[in-house]
Amino acid sequence: SVADGRDHLALVMGEVAERSRLLVRVHSECLTGDVFGSQRCDCGEQLTESMRRISEVGAGVLIYLRGHEGRGIGLAAKLAAYALQDAGRDTVDANLELGLPIDSREYGVAAQILRDLDVRSVRLLTNNPEKVAALTAAGTQVDELVSLVTAPTPANVGYLRTKRDRLGHVLPPAMGLAIGMVG
Repeated sequence: SVADGRDHLALVMGEVAERSRLLVRVHSECLTGDVFGSQRCDCGEQLTESMRRISEVGAGVLIYLRGHEGRGIGLAAKLAAYALQDAGRDTVDANLELGLPIDSREYGVAAQILRDLDVRSVRLLTNNPEKVAALTAAGTQVDELVSLVTAPTPANVGYLRTKRDRLGHVLPPAMGLAIGMVG
């Protein structure tokens, strides 16, 4: 538990104190994707791939931030947004229609965890430039954004397009997000 009263997790592999350019994933809690394997998002695959990559290099940190469900709107609101998505809205419009923020996540606690672990700078496993900006603003030196691309599926291709086109995530055109390329 850090400053916000939630029990966040930091999975640490190898020696990380005083390390620069350490491979780090700051992962937002996603019960539906991480635990139940939902195909509507890429969260579970990103979590698994992050652990694989950190293990492959032999050192790194995976920070699991609690309270980030549904980009911070909570599980019940996320499920309500799912109903609107089933009716044709994307994730951004569903949140807005419910009177909720598009993304209310905060990353200051992740920066604090990295300071507590005495990590000097990170190579951040993410596609989200806003996460890089938020961590940088909170005092974490981000040396590199390391792309964390998963294969799109028919169930999440719209979600991935929205992340790329409306939220600015760095997703390569070759990943098959053009209309009709997945299925």
